[in-house]
Amino acid sequence: MAKPNITHREIVDSIRKQEYAPVYLLMGEESYYIDRISEYIADNVLTKDEQDFNQHIIYCTRETNVGDIINSARRYPMMAKYQVIIVKEAQNLLKLDELSVYAQKPLSSTILVICYKNGSVDKRKKIIAAIEKVGVVFESKKLKDGMLPQFIADYLRRKKVTIDTDACQVLAESVGSDLNRLAGELDKLVISLPQGETRINSDLVEKNIGISKEFNMWELRSAVVSKDILKANRILFHFEQNPKANPPQTTIAMLFNFFAQVMQAFYAPDRSEQGLMQHLELRQSWQLRDFTTAMRNFSALKTMQIIGKLRETDAKLKGIGKGNLTDADVMHELFYFILH
Repeated sequence: MAKPNITHREIVDSIRKQEYAPVYLLMGEESYYIDRISEYIADNVLTKDEQDFNQHIIYCTRETNVGDIINSARRYPMMAKYQVIIVKEAQNLLKLDELSVYAQKPLSSTILVICYKNGSVDKRKKIIAAIEKVGVVFESKKLKDGMLPQFIADYLRRKKVTIDTDACQVLAESVGSDLNRLAGELDKLVISLPQGETRINSDLVEKNIGISKEFNMWELRSAVVSKDILKANRILFHFEQNPKANPPQTTIAMLFNFFAQVMQAFYAPDRSEQGLMQHLELRQSWQLRDFTTAMRNFSALKTMQIIGKLRETDAKLKGIGKGNLTDADVMHELFYFILH
């Protein structure tokens, strides 16, 4: 019986202990964990010699026949205890649900890994119920913005590296929730550390990732939250000079997500530090700082009006009701509304 809400770490730990399931369905919007689990299975279940004859990767297209996958899964391994079959891009299969026929009576010597990206299989499908009875169904969800600093800290901790709070927040805000890209940037920073150093700071981030420690999304948000009009406009002007690196749509998305969370905070049943952190799903107390400052500087009504203005601005940037205004004009109009 599959464990509900099983985590990436729990799956990896069980594989490390050689506790294998006959079928794994790895699905969801976040491809990072799907890739990490399938790669870990590919690298650790079989020896290098065993992999030559007993490890098969199937890349699915709309023409891929589910019957061929089932036939492969029903073969017995050669000179090994297991065979591993990794089915990639399973979202392209037109008849994915037919795999439930195999999942109902899987071969104990086969480890079948189904990688379904860019969404999740309908929970009502037969394949979900069939795999849940015998194997593992893992749903890889996009991390919320508030969870990214913890991801960064955990990722670096496994490499025996730490990171300053400011540098961590800048990375989270600027790189965003694409975990594959974020992991790549973190690897770059680890390699860039001077010999003997084990802590990443803002200077290293600015030098190697190209994110200015003065002109970035986090500093802009901080300026808006504290109503520092001069600083906010300086950063906005910098963004206007570098539109490819700082497109206005990215700024709109950042502000919308932030003020939507501020709105949630106003309606939290418990407004204590612990209550707000739990309500907003934040992991570190320092992440709460901007939210509490915003609640002091903006009323719930003003916050709601700002969210409406952000929607209006997004529409204007797409050409709706924009008139003769430039993107810069639209953004300045937005920031004047927020800060006054």
